[in-house]
Amino acid sequence: MFARSLALTARQNNALLNHNHKLMRTRNLAKMTHFGYRSVPEEDKERLVGHVFESVSSQYDLMNDLMSAGVHRLWKDAFVHAIGVKEIGGSGLQVLDVAGGTGDIAFRIAKEMQKSTSATSPAQATEPPRLVVCDINKAMLEQGRLRAEREHKAAAQAAAMEWVTGDAEQLPFEDNAFDVYTIAFGIRNVTHIDRALAEARRVLRPGGRFLCLEFSQVTNPMLRAAYERYSFEVIPKIGAAVANDRASYQYLVESIRRFPDQETFSQMIRDSGLRCVQHTNLTNGVVAIHSAVKLG
Repeated sequence: MFARSLALTARQNNALLNHNHKLMRTRNLAKMTHFGYRSVPEEDKERLVGHVFESVSSQYDLMNDLMSAGVHRLWKDAFVHAIGVKEIGGSGLQVLDVAGGTGDIAFRIAKEMQKSTSATSPAQATEPPRLVVCDINKAMLEQGRLRAEREHKAAAQAAAMEWVTGDAEQLPFEDNAFDVYTIAFGIRNVTHIDRALAEARRVLRPGGRFLCLEFSQVTNPMLRAAYERYSFEVIPKIGAAVANDRASYQYLVESIRRFPDQETFSQMIRDSGLRCVQHTNLTNGVVAIHSAVKLG
């Protein structure tokens, strides 16, 4: 009986060892990506990023004001101005705002569409306007819906705003559906930037415009050094003090540093098949507006 017990224990130990070896081999074979400065399996990044934005969603707009001293509002105004809603023709414009979450960009676009629609007769519009906010994070979208009801009801109704849960790498929309694709401070958080860019091109109509607002490489060396210190020494402390969440804001700072510089990201946009690629630096390259066109 004792010998049988020993044999059973040995078999159980061997089985456990084999299981652990298989887990280790699977982890070693798993494709890795970055989450801030950490390396994580690709399948884990979406969940980790989702947790960050669920954590910060209720304080997101306030934190943006505190972290940038309100300058993010000027960046977003410049970004929406670059779309040229009036020039394109806002009366029947089909716009997709990806990673749009709390609606900061979408509400600005909606107001421009509202102005353009009021200046256009119904006969001139080939189709009703449409502004879709798409975000993978339901908590962020809920904040946007609440803001639409409380603060931007008229503009949201004029632009026929929709709120859709969806992944930037697998957009739930048909090919050639939109005139404009925007993404602001979101593309650095996707696992595969190349797939997100390919999806942007897929859903744009021929002649449609891609616009991306994202943190970038500061061009002035002295400003860059000061910005680095502020980012790593101050922003996480603000997150801890105001949102009780230092870790999430530490990730946001690290994700900014891991994002490609202006020229590298511009080439990634070209590689996706988009053309007429340009970028404009704001605040000495703290952020950059990237634009491109789908030619066919």
